[in-house]
Parts: sequence; structure tokens; C-alpha cells
Amino acid sequence: MPNAASDVHVDLSLHPEHSSAVVAHLDGPQLHTARATLASEGFRPVNDTTMLLVRIDHEEPHYANIAANLLRSAGITVHVTDQLQEEIDTEWTWANHPMAWLDRDEIRLASADAQKIHDDIASGRLALHLHAFDGHTTVAVGTYQHAESVHLHGENHLRVVSGTYDTPGEAIAAFERLYGDAVRPGPPPPTDTEQQAAHALAALSTSEEAITAD
Repeated sequence: MPNAASDVHVDLSLHPEHSSAVVAHLDGPQLHTARATLASEGFRPVNDTTMLLVRIDHEEPHYANIAANLLRSAGITVHVTDQLQEEIDTEWTWANHPMAWLDRDEIRLASADAQKIHDDIASGRLALHLHAFDGHTTVAVGTYQHAESVHLHGENHLRVVSGTYDTPGEAIAAFERLYGDAVRPGPPPPTDTEQQAAHALAALSTSEEAITAD
């Protein structure tokens, strides 16, 4: 029986308007394995044959490279553009990273945790009730669906869970005690980085719709 994966091709390239986001164009008769593999590394569907990886830590080339290797292991043909390959091959570090005691791999792990928080908020799995500015950064309180409530500290790739609570009431009361008059309702306004990520997805979706319409 022929291997359907061998007839699948995935082209990976940098997003035309977002410096680090990666676009995957899929072609072939059965794309289930390719889609699932890309999704495992954070790619999100734009349409049936296009997926996008956009992160708040700008680590898209690193995870795109992992996805490319997994796809090839599954027998899928992968093409990576020269521009994206250059980004993959460039090992860079965060300038003036506040967690100076972490090495590169540990910074990447911390960023991955922050990315998961961001994705949980974006998907609605983590609902934010209140936010505040503590004089240095943004803090917030929220509750996971069917799970615990949390306090969050920081923004973008530096956001962490700073405390956990059994109930929303406990978490909110503690948050109000900590931040008093600085507390504001609902989630905090999106950061510039979060807005850029949302714009990248929206821009790609719009361009793909235009191509389909033509």
C-alpha cells in the first residue's frame, strides 16, 4: 500500500508582514498527519491548506525547525525558504533579559510557559477577572475552566503564574488586598507584541481569503 505521506508537501516560510512568524503551506491528498504535526508545535489553521505559527516570544524559527524535522521523520517532504533557514541557523539571545541567571535553554522553557498562559487566555480556557499595574509590570487574576484560579505577573514572554488558589473568590480577594486602588476590571489591554501577533494572523487570513476569491 503506498505511503500517502510521501505525496504531501509542506512549504515553510517567514510571514510577509511579521518578522518572526512562520507560514506553512500544505499540499497533498491526505493532510491529517501534517496538520497534526504542525499543531503539536503551535501552528494554527488559517484555512484547509495554510497554517501559521506566531508566538509572543519570537521563537517561531526554533519551533518551525522542530516541526520540519518531525514532518520529515513521517515521510513528508518539507521545503524551508532560505530566509527562514537563516533565522533557524542564527542562535541569538535576549538582550538584557531580566532573568539573567537562566541559560539559553532555560530562557526558552520560561518563554514556553508564558506562551502557554497566553494561548490559554486567547482560547478562553483561562478567563481573567481583574488586572492592575503594580508599579513595574502588569498583574492579573483569572480562573481556568474546571480548575484552579491563579495570579499572573508580567507581560508577554515574561508572564508567570505567581500564585494559585482553590476558588475564584479566594483569588480575587487576595488580589484586591495586594493591589487595592490599582485594580481594574477584566483583562489588561493587549501589549504591542500581542497586537502584532493578532495582526499577523488576521493579515494572513485576509490575504488567503482574497486568493481563494480570485
